[in-house]
Amino acid sequence: MHKLLLESKFASFMRTPGDGGSTHVENDPQIFTSIPSFIEAASYISYLTSCFTGSDEEQLSRGVSFRELELVTISSGQSGGLSFDPCTDSSPPQSDGASSSGSSHQDAAQCISSSSDQNGTSLFQSLVTRVRKTVRGSADDIGWLERATDMPPVEDGTERFMELLGRIRKNEHKLPNSVVYLLVPGLFSNHGRMYFVNIKTVFSKMGLACHIAKIHSEASVEKNAREIKDYIEEIYWGAKKRVLLFGHSKGGVDSAAALSLYWSDLRDKVAGLVIAQSPYGGSPIASDILREGQLGDYVNLRKIMEFLICKILKGDLQALEDLTYERRRELLGRHPLPQELPIVSFHTEASIAPGVLASFSHVAHAELPAISPLAAGQPSKLPVVVPLAAALAACAQLLQVRYGEKSDGLVTRRDAEVPGSVVVRPERKLDHGWMVYSSLSDDDGEGDASQVCEALLTLLVEVAQRRRREISSKQE
Repeated sequence: MHKLLLESKFASFMRTPGDGGSTHVENDPQIFTSIPSFIEAASYISYLTSCFTGSDEEQLSRGVSFRELELVTISSGQSGGLSFDPCTDSSPPQSDGASSSGSSHQDAAQCISSSSDQNGTSLFQSLVTRVRKTVRGSADDIGWLERATDMPPVEDGTERFMELLGRIRKNEHKLPNSVVYLLVPGLFSNHGRMYFVNIKTVFSKMGLACHIAKIHSEASVEKNAREIKDYIEEIYWGAKKRVLLFGHSKGGVDSAAALSLYWSDLRDKVAGLVIAQSPYGGSPIASDILREGQLGDYVNLRKIMEFLICKILKGDLQALEDLTYERRRELLGRHPLPQELPIVSFHTEASIAPGVLASFSHVAHAELPAISPLAAGQPSKLPVVVPLAAALAACAQLLQVRYGEKSDGLVTRRDAEVPGSVVVRPERKLDHGWMVYSSLSDDDGEGDASQVCEALLTLLVEVAQRRRREISSKQE
């Protein structure tokens, strides 16, 4: 039965209408000479494949003749199943002789050609739309917080920050020990054991209570917000001191979300927030990778990132999705930061000079076993270094060329400014990883990461004191 069906269908496809049944392909100039012809041929291949599923026997069991099956077309948007051509009558045409057969062949060919043309046009329009969306990228999203008219203005605190940094480098320290300092790391911090370790060590030597939030950095923003809220309450009830938060990269976004979502519970427990190099408004990197309807869909770019984050890093793709402009707009629209909260935001620009390509960052320690010739009977540690600065410089160059935006390699400067905050915009070239991973070629002439962190927190303390004075004066 299948053999007879295949022979009838193939002969119908090869037969030219009105040629008396000739099956010579070269006599039909419309076959395989255009994209619609290729689509039509593909539909017949799909039909031939479906013959082995038994679906045509069901058609025959309902009394459908071979001639009627010749008028059946395979829809290009379906993976199986048969349907009559929408251009013909709702019921299958009956075979009443040679003239009726020739007419039905012509009608079927015209409908197939029309449907193929429409499919080809639709595919081309879809491709053009994807190309435009890919090329445009995040050009309309970068800096959307700056353009929003309903957001409070920012205050420039760069000059005061530089003054404080200069004093700190002269060993003039003003951070109070009446609060606890909580450092919140960013994305992929679970895979870098050196993240914030040096800053915590320096603060501890100054007699300051300092903790690093042990959150799963590859988790979603809302999940981490809940964990940070629990951290703050545990510290507050244990030390009986308020908490100053310092969030870097996604850690700043997570910290801000914790205060936005749970401000009624944390109002009396938090003294302020520093957001350093955080994609508060969103990240063009995350948005360009995960945006739907672009050329990246053809290579399953989203699936690749899902495999990397979920399978290799054991994280959640939601962590990256939460940094897209779409998700940031949604969350900030529903849960803005409280205006009475003292906030300092800090952002930088990465250097793209050729010398950066030769620099390495210290990201971890590797322990050598005691039997190693270099160990001298004791487990020794060797620094693990990677060309992190070079990678971030390449990303910064890409964002500069594509969007004309200055960035630290991952976050544009305009997306890192929190509305209503005191903003620090240093001219010094610092990439996204400098705050937590020191470079082996760092020059201490302008202050190291721990000193910059201390200056930012000192500025935050001053902002909080000024806010309290302003509130007291208004109440009087």
